[in-house]
Amino acid sequence: MHARLDRGAVRLLTRTGFDCTHKNRGIAAAVAALPARQAYLDGELCGVRPDSTTSFSLIQNASDTGNSGALVFFLLLHLDGEATVPMPVTERKERLRALLSDAGSPLHFSDHQIGRGRPFYDHARTLKVEGIVSKRVDAPYAPGNRGLWLKVKYLNREGFVVIGWTDPEGARHWLGVLLLAYYDPDDRLVYAGRAGTGIDYAELERLWRRLQPLAISEMPLDQPPSRDSRFGSPLTLSRVHCQHYRDLELQKPHSGKR
Repeated sequence: MHARLDRGAVRLLTRTGFDCTHKNRGIAAAVAALPARQAYLDGELCGVRPDSTTSFSLIQNASDTGNSGALVFFLLLHLDGEATVPMPVTERKERLRALLSDAGSPLHFSDHQIGRGRPFYDHARTLKVEGIVSKRVDAPYAPGNRGLWLKVKYLNREGFVVIGWTDPEGARHWLGVLLLAYYDPDDRLVYAGRAGTGIDYAELERLWRRLQPLAISEMPLDQPPSRDSRFGSPLTLSRVHCQHYRDLELQKPHSGKR
């Protein structure tokens, strides 16, 4: 989430530009109280459990209920008056540490470790968190340039069935997102959600061409997917294409091991 501060006025924006200030008034008030006239803050909105580990479901619950009191904004960058983007990450973080010196919850400084990557990762595994992110200490802030940092995940994996796709929107080509499903213990095919990020242009074209002959007119799910979503745009069923997933040679998972 990004926070824009301009002489006391605050806007909180998601990565896609959605204004979520009204859902996070406590965080907006804390940003407005910072000792700066203008600032641009780039951070992570997190739900934090009592044991200090993060929980994505806490964010979902806060979004549904409008109660953001349990959420914390971990700030990674600030931009105030001068161009801090070219500065090394360590220098930017020191500026940020000074800015947040008197700030209390829900604004938190995101600390780091230098030279202890493996032990830090091993400790992250014991906490059952998603993983760690490693950044070059001399790197400037470069939006969209993932080559300057490395995410090392520790995740449980799950297999899903691709049961359809949506039309592309905006500047995206070929297809929008893939629709996923899984088998529940009663052998019903249940909608699981969407997947579409991280697919390059060539792979989008390859997927689209392979999906075209598999299109069917009937939804293969026991119940149609929900049109609403906590994140992203609503699912417009008229723009959804269903497919005969068995033709993709996806094996049906064994009971309890989907």
